[in-house]
Amino acid sequence: MLVGLLLPAVQQAREAARVMQCNNHLRQMGIAAMNLESAQRALPSGGWSAPWVGDPDQGLGKNQPGSWLYSLLPFVEQQALWALGQDGVEETNDFQKTSAATRAQTPVGLFYCPSRRPAILYSCKGLSANNMNAIDACAKHDYAANAGECYQQIYPSSIVAGKKMETAGVAYETGVVFIKSACTLGEIRDGTTNTYLFGEKFINADHYTDSKAEGDDNSAWHGGDNDKLRRTLYDETGSYAPRQDQPGVNLAIHFGSVHSGTFGMTMCDASVQRISYSIDPLVHSYLGTKADGEVTNWNQP
Repeated sequence: MLVGLLLPAVQQAREAARVMQCNNHLRQMGIAAMNLESAQRALPSGGWSAPWVGDPDQGLGKNQPGSWLYSLLPFVEQQALWALGQDGVEETNDFQKTSAATRAQTPVGLFYCPSRRPAILYSCKGLSANNMNAIDACAKHDYAANAGECYQQIYPSSIVAGKKMETAGVAYETGVVFIKSACTLGEIRDGTTNTYLFGEKFINADHYTDSKAEGDDNSAWHGGDNDKLRRTLYDETGSYAPRQDQPGVNLAIHFGSVHSGTFGMTMCDASVQRISYSIDPLVHSYLGTKADGEVTNWNQP
C-alpha cells in the first residue's frame, strides 16, 4: 500500500526533472542560434526540401540544403559531425553521400526530449536523399522551428540548381525559419521576446520508434519539411492549436509534446517558456508571426 501511495509522487518528480532537462535542451538550442546569428547576421536557415541533407561545403546560410538542426551543430560542440564529408567539391560525390549516411546514423542527445524517447537510432528503412546513401536506421529529433503561417518547398535537382532557386516571397515567410531563410533579428518587429523560434513538436504516440508518423519520418539532418518546420495557422475552430501527443492521431504541422499541461518553446531572445495547450489559438498564431503588428505575450490567456 505504501509503495502504491509513493509511486505516483516518484513518477511526478521524475517527469518534473525531465521537463527541466527538456527546457535546458531548448535553452541550449536558443543560445546556439544566437551565436550563429552573431556569426552569420541571420538566424539558422530552414534548408531546402527533404530530399536533401546537410552539406558542410555549403556553409551555414540559405544555400545550406540541410536542416536548421544541422546548422546548429558547430555551435553545440559538434563541429566534427557537421564537417563530416567536407572536401571542397560543390557537386555531390560518393564520399559525401557515404559521409552523410554516417552522420544520419549519429544521434545527438540535445535534440531528443527525455520524456519521449532516448537518443538512439530509429527504424527508417530505405531512407535516402539526393546527397546521401540509403540507410535503414537514423537519428531523429523532437523539436521543430517556427515557420509561421506557411512555407514553400523547393525541389532542386542539384546543388548548383538549388543555389539559384528562390522561394515565393513574403507570403511564405511570416515565421523565422523556413525554406532558404535568412531571417535577421531586425526583421522580428513584433519583438524577439514575443516570437517563437523553436519548440517541441507533436508526434503520434504510437510511432515514436518508427517512421510511420507524419512529420517524423526523416533524419535530423534532412532539409525543411514538416519534420523540422511547424506552423502556427489560425482558424476559428482552433484546429491548428498545439496538442499533447496522442495515440492514433497524425498531426504533421502542429507544435506540442509528450508532456502534460504544457509544451516548451524557445523564443527569439533564447528564453524558454512553458506554453499551455489551452493558449488562445489566436495568441498562438500571433506568437508565430514575426512582423504582423499584433504584439502579444506568450502568457496571455
